[in-house]
Amino acid sequence: MEVAKLEHACQVVTADDARLVLDPGGFTRPVDVTGVVAVVVTHAHPDHVTPEQVRGILDRNPDAVVLGPAGVADALGAAGIPVDVVTDGDHRTIGPFALDFHGTRHNVIHASVPVVDNTGVLVDGRLFHPGDAYTVPGVPVEVLAAPVGAPWLKVGEMMDWIAAVAPRRAFPVHEATLSEVGLGMHIDRQREALGEGELVVLRPGETLAL
Repeated sequence: MEVAKLEHACQVVTADDARLVLDPGGFTRPVDVTGVVAVVVTHAHPDHVTPEQVRGILDRNPDAVVLGPAGVADALGAAGIPVDVVTDGDHRTIGPFALDFHGTRHNVIHASVPVVDNTGVLVDGRLFHPGDAYTVPGVPVEVLAAPVGAPWLKVGEMMDWIAAVAPRRAFPVHEATLSEVGLGMHIDRQREALGEGELVVLRPGETLAL
């Protein structure tokens, strides 16, 4: 199994001939892949999902299912896209992928900004993608997709969260909000927070074996 990081929060996990797409949002190139059995959306913000992205994936993969919390079902339902609603503690097996869901709410951006549903996903007990939340799944995590920049992100809290999850490896995601200089600085802090763990920096399109 391997994960390909695309721009910002989007990832494509491949196992055998099956693919799982995570958070295909508007900051990501059109996701033009086949063999997709499922699309998992952590929350409804447009940098993580757009109806156009999901519709494009489903046009190429008509048997794929879409999963996400209730807010995602509301957002995509308005575009005629059905969503299997999941929340903290739920489990699904789709194709070769075992999916365990953790968390319920997005991190706070500001008191004036509504807090939306956010549910992270643990893929095959190995790769954890939290969406936009500092969710600690409470189980061992081999590889962490670690948000590195966001309106809600504070570097010290990011470091504490990575240390609490304590993955063996991590790779930065959610980088589109940062300049090149800022990204490098935040990556250094992620590496520091990992301690004995390994930080792997992936450019969009690069893959990591799981």
